[in-house]
Amino acid sequence: MPNTIKCPRLYADAEGESHFEDIEFDMTSIQFAPPAPALDVSAPIEATNVSWMRFPEDWRSGMHVSPRRQLFVVLAGEIEIWTSTGHTRTFKIGDHLLGEDTTGKGHGARPLNGDVLAVMISLE
Repeated sequence: MPNTIKCPRLYADAEGESHFEDIEFDMTSIQFAPPAPALDVSAPIEATNVSWMRFPEDWRSGMHVSPRRQLFVVLAGEIEIWTSTGHTRTFKIGDHLLGEDTTGKGHGARPLNGDVLAVMISLE
């Protein structure tokens, strides 16, 4: 099993265009909660707060930037997110996204097939 975890990242380039890229976080096997057995853990990322978010099925957003650097995790439903360059990804239960497009043209989003429940972890 690989010792990394992949995470999609949404970011803005120097021209303000938003893009997806896949990044990896290294994992190390440690005894995180002794006496429980060792498990793979990444280096900690500082977080400032956590919010629950519900997107009603008829919710639609225009292009907007992420208000801060944040980690988005889908808990229920499916959400489609697109970049300013037209690339689209669908995020389902358990999927996550590191939102770092805090400048530029931003991204858009819409729920697919019903409401979406997510948790947003602010990293700044």
